[in-house]
Amino acid sequence: MPLDLPFQTAKQLAAAVRKRKIGCLELLDLYLKRVETYNPELNAVIATDIEGARKRAKAADRAVKAGKKLGPLHGVPMTIKESFDVAGFPTTWGDPAFKDTVAETNALVVERMLAAGVTLFGKTNVPLNLADWQSYNAIYGQTNNPWDLSRTPGGSSGGSGAALAAGLTGIEAGSDIGASIRNPAHYCGVWGHKPTWGVVCPKGHRLGNTVAYGDINVVGPLARGAEDLEIALDAMAGPDEIDGRGWKLSLPRAKKSRLRDFRVAVLRTDRNAPVDRAVQGEIQKLADFLAKKKAKVDDKARPAFDTTELADVYVKLLRAATSGRLSDEAFAKAAADAASLSASDKSYFAQMQRGNSLPHRTWLHLNERRHRFRLAWDKFFDDFDVMICPISMGAAFTHDHVDPRHERTIVINNRKLPVVDQIFWAGYTGVTYLPSTAVPIGQTADGLPIGVQVVGRQYDDYTTIAFAKLLEKEYRGFEPPPAYS
Repeated sequence: MPLDLPFQTAKQLAAAVRKRKIGCLELLDLYLKRVETYNPELNAVIATDIEGARKRAKAADRAVKAGKKLGPLHGVPMTIKESFDVAGFPTTWGDPAFKDTVAETNALVVERMLAAGVTLFGKTNVPLNLADWQSYNAIYGQTNNPWDLSRTPGGSSGGSGAALAAGLTGIEAGSDIGASIRNPAHYCGVWGHKPTWGVVCPKGHRLGNTVAYGDINVVGPLARGAEDLEIALDAMAGPDEIDGRGWKLSLPRAKKSRLRDFRVAVLRTDRNAPVDRAVQGEIQKLADFLAKKKAKVDDKARPAFDTTELADVYVKLLRAATSGRLSDEAFAKAAADAASLSASDKSYFAQMQRGNSLPHRTWLHLNERRHRFRLAWDKFFDDFDVMICPISMGAAFTHDHVDPRHERTIVINNRKLPVVDQIFWAGYTGVTYLPSTAVPIGQTADGLPIGVQVVGRQYDDYTTIAFAKLLEKEYRGFEPPPAYS
């Protein structure tokens, strides 16, 4: 059965507009009504410009009536993660110090999605400094998961995932340095794509007046279907105006169109971040399905590196990449902690404080190790097209605001483990720049979504998305949360 209109893909919505089955303003008002009805309990959409959006929708309707050339997402209502600059909106990253900092210009991703035809009408919630798998802050409050309001929708693009799953928006964009696209997609049962590093320019995804583009972090789309990811990536990808003077992006298109053509490696868990049996079970079911479809499936093949070493490198480079946000006092505390800790202490706190106060010479050594992992991955993909592996250790967990974050725990296979352990699955591919497409593949016994990340070779973004499209068609499509359908 076709999904109700609010839950259709952006491609389907745009097709309905082009065929004049629904007007752009009518479609926008449908989503605004759902925001009015459902957002109070979800708190996913935290800022709107209704008057401006309606003006844009009316202009979009006039373009349709005049027979003008339309973009691939013409008339599709869109919200975007709060961390992107949108002219006239504050960009705060959840920090009260920036609550009155109103952006004067649009981020590049915003401009490119507008050029593709979207009707942007609001922004969605994030955690403080984008640094959590929950989405709450002192400005906008807490966002809840539409599958279970007592649970997190993920982070840091948590508002994005919740809004999509609940049918409050047509398409979204987020960012990902620690699974911040992949994690909300997994927790909310939607699709997300973490692009190869550098493929989508992050200009305007920033806090304050920063202009440099950071290490590891990427920006990319979230959606209710895999084909939307491809359409959005087409729109978003490419250099900014400075880099564009010297180079053009030319991502290879997927060469395979059937599941049986793919060589698939399967990874269900790792000693650094043990995965809940429910998640492992769904990944195994998918692997069995792929084998029945005659895909080449291998659950033993791994890249030639030690995952504990990779985890060590990732956490330090991650914390180094975000250390510029620290106050002078926090940086001094990190340096003092790092100096006082035993070299044998490999806890998350120890690695975090070492990364937060990393000398540049040490960063260079870590970067060298990172690039050795990158070469090992590239060699691995001589024999495989994609790897499927977990996004996190379990499904969405209950809200937990214990501070500091590294003292929080989650229950995995009846054991309490540090919630920060699951950062491993973000860095397993992210620290080496690889593309990862998050795909919903099942549910836990109590009805929470379970996703998997489809990992590909560097710059094989369209291959991982092509695989995701086949899974959506042949294995599992989008399912709305029961309370919102």
